[in-house]
Amino acid sequence: MLTKGASIESVSSMLGHTNIKTTQIYGKIVEEKVVNEMGKINDQLIAV
Repeated sequence: MLTKGASIESVSSMLGHTNIKTTQIYGKIVEEKVVNEMGKINDQLIAV
């Protein structure tokens, strides 16, 4: 949901989190995944 543009507040509500900090954990995971994937793509572009 976060990667598709839903706000963190909406995701928090949908998941039933009483504290938005719980939902922010997912936001951090999404951010780390994007950084890792961009690194892989960058490595492939350099190899070309």
